[in-house]
Amino acid sequence: MSPALDTAFIPSSDREEVVRNAVWESVVAVDIDHGPAAEDLSVRLGLGTVGPIRICSARATAVTIRRTERLAREDEEPAVFLGVQMTGSSLVVQNDRECLLGPGDCAVYESIAPYTLLFDEGVDHRFIRFPRALLALPDRLLRDLAAVPLGSDNPVARLAFAYFSQLAVSDELLQGAHADAVVEPSVGLLRAVLTTQYGDSGLAKKPLEATLSLRITQYIRAHLADPGLSAARIAAAHGISVRHLYAVLSRSGISLGDWIRTRRLTECRREFAGPNGRIRTIAAIGRSWGFVDATHFSKVFRQTFGISPRDWREQNHPRSHT
Repeated sequence: MSPALDTAFIPSSDREEVVRNAVWESVVAVDIDHGPAAEDLSVRLGLGTVGPIRICSARATAVTIRRTERLAREDEEPAVFLGVQMTGSSLVVQNDRECLLGPGDCAVYESIAPYTLLFDEGVDHRFIRFPRALLALPDRLLRDLAAVPLGSDNPVARLAFAYFSQLAVSDELLQGAHADAVVEPSVGLLRAVLTTQYGDSGLAKKPLEATLSLRITQYIRAHLADPGLSAARIAAAHGISVRHLYAVLSRSGISLGDWIRTRRLTECRREFAGPNGRIRTIAAIGRSWGFVDATHFSKVFRQTFGISPRDWREQNHPRSHT
């Protein structure tokens, strides 16, 4: 993964703030206490996404990272982190447990509870963030396995270390169709690690099916702007048939076509009203959300919101008369 941030190119007086902003915006909100003085601080971050999964590859001087009670309480998107230790050592503390990670070890911790990560020797680590709902694992399992070393005594964890350590630095796997292709295997592998570590793989089966509708709608939201989004593609991404897809959504009261169209129209309406609403044409905004026919787009927009796209934009961006 190409570095997204390298403090070697940032004035020393700005380094702490730049690193903090990058981590808060791309990974998670945490307090960061750097060991060395600002002029000796060194951080290299590679940042990427695989669908809803966020990835950070980090090398840095000594640092302590704290997720406080206040930050955990304000979490808007609960997440589970997989920490992958490449070289050196680190300490993970959560739920009154602490574990020391060495090269080849992994550990998970949750964003909804306070945690501390200690990197006294410097950082050589991969951080992979999964939406908690996407894993569809019992709360108790996640709570009991937080800050537990996953490594040499679990062959599935050893496989996960090799997989995620490569995924985190592979530009090829973090782009386009390749990225979509590894979302489900990534989720499945972490689930396998945690359920085997817990000693009861059956715990995962019922929650996985119960949250299938939620995971499907999350996937659709992440791919709304993709004109190739289809029932077949959505079903394939979740390892189910198209028939099963429609059945799952129907039980949640969702009509797939109507649901996608309504959310695409909502995004268009948001863009028209936004600060850049006049920069792009109405047809261009419609196309960017999957409406290839401008006439059809205007018609369904009016049917849905009771106003044409042009009039809606005028209401939010009236032309000045001088």
